[in-house]
Amino acid sequence: MKKNLTIIALAAVALFASCSGSEKTEQVAPVAVQIEKPKVKIEKVTTEAVAQLEEYATTVEAEVKNNIIPNSPLRIQKILVEVGDYVKKGQQVVQLDASSLDQLKLQYNNQMTNFKRIEELYKIGGTSKSEYENMKMQLDVTKKNLDNRLENTVLLSPIDGVVSARNYDDGDMYNGQPILVVEQISPVKMKINISETRFAQTNKKLDVTLKFEAYGDEEFKGNIDIIYPTISAATHTFPVEIKIANNNHKIRPGMYGKAVVNFGTKEHVVVPDQAVIKQAGSGDYYVYTYENGKVYNNKVELGRRLGNRYEVISGVASGSQVVVAGKENLANEKEVEVIE
Repeated sequence: MKKNLTIIALAAVALFASCSGSEKTEQVAPVAVQIEKPKVKIEKVTTEAVAQLEEYATTVEAEVKNNIIPNSPLRIQKILVEVGDYVKKGQQVVQLDASSLDQLKLQYNNQMTNFKRIEELYKIGGTSKSEYENMKMQLDVTKKNLDNRLENTVLLSPIDGVVSARNYDDGDMYNGQPILVVEQISPVKMKINISETRFAQTNKKLDVTLKFEAYGDEEFKGNIDIIYPTISAATHTFPVEIKIANNNHKIRPGMYGKAVVNFGTKEHVVVPDQAVIKQAGSGDYYVYTYENGKVYNNKVELGRRLGNRYEVISGVASGSQVVVAGKENLANEKEVEVIE
């Protein structure tokens, strides 16, 4: 029995050795692994004349804003207009207490009567020249005081406009705050701050289009009225004043709007928006261009969005072929396969 077990063990060892030897001598054929190239679609880009439009936030201001105030503190007898009323230049808007005015009128009338009597006497030599001139001077002084008091009692609007504020009621004593505020709203004006890089291009002939939140997409035409001559060292901008005729009075002071100024056109490359890649975590944009079987990553400076395309100020040359599909797995100088 032991002998049989020994024979069986030797046979097993021999079989194992035989198998191990055969594994060492057997050659494994190499397997060729072919890496598939990313597939991309490309499109040739060229330059176009692109309108150089820049947008600025702005707030409407009245052309003229006038505070209606008296020359001295008096009681307000009656306010003749309300907020929102349109007034004409020279229209009476406030009546102040006229008691002192009445006293001056009486004084003036009495002096006028005396002066006429002295004047007749002077003509026939019945009084001296000095007395005549003294009486005339008194009359002139009273007349000036009467005119001033009249102006201070009957307050007139100095402009055509709309009443935008009322700060008193009838019977109140004037205490320094304007009784009324009248604003001229035809035309209206807006100020914007333009980059100093546009200073040489800015002139009064530029087209200006405005939109206001109150009127959605409705457009209004304006014109540059004043170009300020100095540039802020802190912001590197300069103020520009825009005017709108506003004959229909639709636009009101305080409205928020956006002004778009057209600085003409420039020849710039235009690329499909599918070609533009925004780098995550930064404000940088890139476009892949294709050349001789490889793609190249180009950092670009974008201008305006033109529907489904972008103006490219720098970074891609005219005639370049840009990748518009298949950008997901690309890297700089990676070989690709172009498909239709």
